[in-house]
Amino acid sequence: MIRALITRLRRLAQREDGSAAVEFVIIFPVIATMIVMTLEVGFITLRQTLLDRGLDMAVREVRLGTGSAPQHDDIKEMVCEGAMFILDCDTQLRLEMTPTDPRAFTTMDDQTDCTDESEPARPVRSFTPGQQNQLVLMRACVKYDPLFPEAILSRVLTKDESGKAAITSITAFVQEPL
Repeated sequence: MIRALITRLRRLAQREDGSAAVEFVIIFPVIATMIVMTLEVGFITLRQTLLDRGLDMAVREVRLGTGSAPQHDDIKEMVCEGAMFILDCDTQLRLEMTPTDPRAFTTMDDQTDCTDESEPARPVRSFTPGQQNQLVLMRACVKYDPLFPEAILSRVLTKDESGKAAITSITAFVQEPL
């Protein structure tokens, strides 16, 4: 029984008549899905890299700044200037800054604070500039619209009620003395 099935399958595989429509119908959706996922992952990586770059550039300005400590809106503007590709950055970006003691280190809350268009506006969660020689943790969160919202990859992203996904970036720095 099994030998007869194997023989029939072997004969079917060796046939050269017919058309390639069956193979196309089977393989095309797989290739199209891979292309869509590649584009989506590429754009997510681009946004993540630019958010990291913008946050690092802003932190460098804050850390090495010789004047007064920049306020929330100034740092937010610096991050948005460094993260050029993030659309509507000034409304989609939320920053948290928390001084911490390196000898009794505590991390930031696991619950990332991002914007959510389906909820009313919330004030800044925690933004406390550090003092001289103090370790400071800073987290940035940006919401974005997925490129292909109904694709397989977009379905597994954690999204809010308005369909936006989040990208976060965290950094730590020591405020330099004046």
